[in-house]
Amino acid sequence: MRENRQGRLVTLVYGNLVAANADPIEKKPLFHFQPGSFSYSIATAGCNFRCLHCQNAEISQLPGETGRIPGEFVPPQQVATQAQSLGCSSISCTYTEPTVFLEYALDVAAAARQAGLKCVFVSNGYMGEEARQRIVPMIDAINIDLKGDDQFYRKVCSARLEPVKHNIEQFWKEGVWVEVTTLIIPGYNDSEQVLEDIAQFLAGISRDMPWHVSAFYPMYRLTDAPRTGIESLRRGLMAGRQAGLRHVYAGNIPGESESTLCPSCGELLIERLGYRIMRNSLVDGLCPRCRTALAGVWS
Repeated sequence: MRENRQGRLVTLVYGNLVAANADPIEKKPLFHFQPGSFSYSIATAGCNFRCLHCQNAEISQLPGETGRIPGEFVPPQQVATQAQSLGCSSISCTYTEPTVFLEYALDVAAAARQAGLKCVFVSNGYMGEEARQRIVPMIDAINIDLKGDDQFYRKVCSARLEPVKHNIEQFWKEGVWVEVTTLIIPGYNDSEQVLEDIAQFLAGISRDMPWHVSAFYPMYRLTDAPRTGIESLRRGLMAGRQAGLRHVYAGNIPGESESTLCPSCGELLIERLGYRIMRNSLVDGLCPRCRTALAGVWS
């Protein structure tokens, strides 16, 4: 996605969109950020990971595997205009890793701000200090994958764990709304120890940080692993709750632990089915029953 041209590192993907769709914000997944809204979701080709189980490999791994960089050039302002025309409340840089098209993502974020839209990243969290410092003032929310232990990162993703953990903590401390997703893969990252370690790490940052444990389906180069059963998901849910996390959600299995409850009185606040909001009883971010403020971005 980049090449050295006479000592200058040049991006090859600026503005070359390979995907652009209006998605429910719940698909990111973000459950505590403008629930029920739509987010205009964009991506260029490429990634800084080589995940064996990538669900978007046809666009994330294409440049490395074929030497081709597809896409259609769309100026940042046009992205914001299209988002507005579709009734979206935000723009999400997603599907592939936003940091590989960072220059474009930041220009899109600036255009979003000018248009009165919020900006979201869906990221693997694998970025350096300078990149994160440039991203923080430009985005409103981020969902970061926390995929497993360090062995998992090295074996499955060709990466390391510690930079991801560091960035999750720093984004939260720097005021960006953070939600975390772990795709549970049987035999790879579904042990009680791995799930407990992730849950305790997140709870140590904030018990208000939502954690999504999602079901895996065989794909790309990891087709020998079985799909995730409900028991593995429930093991993740239990690990999160025992660690003290107030909001732990299951993903990819509709009807299983998708709704938001008040952490104080247990009132059902946001009822979900898949990506649909069936009912939202929050009042200005407060529980209507006990008036507890729910952590998130509601307006």
